[in-house]
Amino acid sequence: MSLALKLMLSPLLIAQAVSIRRRVPVLPEAGGPREGQLGDGGGAMRLLIAGDSSAAGVGVAHQDEAFSGHFTRTLHRRSGRALRWRLRAQSGLTTAQVHAMLRSSPPPAVDIAVLLTGVNDVIGMVSPQRAVQQRAALVDWLLGEGRATFVLFAPLPPIHQFPLLPQPLRRVMGADAQRHNDALAEWTATRPRVFHAPVALQLAPAAMARDGFHPGEPVYRACGEALARFVVDHILPLENRP
Repeated sequence: MSLALKLMLSPLLIAQAVSIRRRVPVLPEAGGPREGQLGDGGGAMRLLIAGDSSAAGVGVAHQDEAFSGHFTRTLHRRSGRALRWRLRAQSGLTTAQVHAMLRSSPPPAVDIAVLLTGVNDVIGMVSPQRAVQQRAALVDWLLGEGRATFVLFAPLPPIHQFPLLPQPLRRVMGADAQRHNDALAEWTATRPRVFHAPVALQLAPAAMARDGFHPGEPVYRACGEALARFVVDHILPLENRP
């Protein structure tokens, strides 16, 4: 969508956004433990999952049904490794706010940090270029201070498929999310030990939470399993390389 058309539609877009904020139900974050271990023995893979509502599991009742549950179980099964995992997430956070949250109370060092952020950057009209700068600052802190060996970014979801959003707001936000995804993929390709995992999703209403905006269990399962496969195929083979 051209800038001129976007500006022309801006009063309608603002009105639609305000209307949605007024009527959308506020869903809680998923309950259940936010850290744990799968498997026994020494040399467990250490994981940090951090981010916004999609990391916190908004849309399902328990972390077992959320991204953290599906991701850790699939990674444990496919890698054959014991895992120690920790979740640090809060609904509504932008990438910069996720960074601030982690800095305020730094978690223990991990082998892989998995980051789920970006939708609130789109909602807050953070430009893709600015979002990349904020992701770079977060990565520099994680890698530069030895808090993670590898960093994996989940992709932004296809916002143009969110059932809650009316047109043209859905189309505009979806296009913005795609620009963020493209910028993220291009940037991670230039950084060693930093990855962006593409995930193909079809967000049918039945797969979403009851608010029509957050993921439901089928979406969390698809994302968790896809990112776990990515770790096994693309990150674990690099563990012992200099």
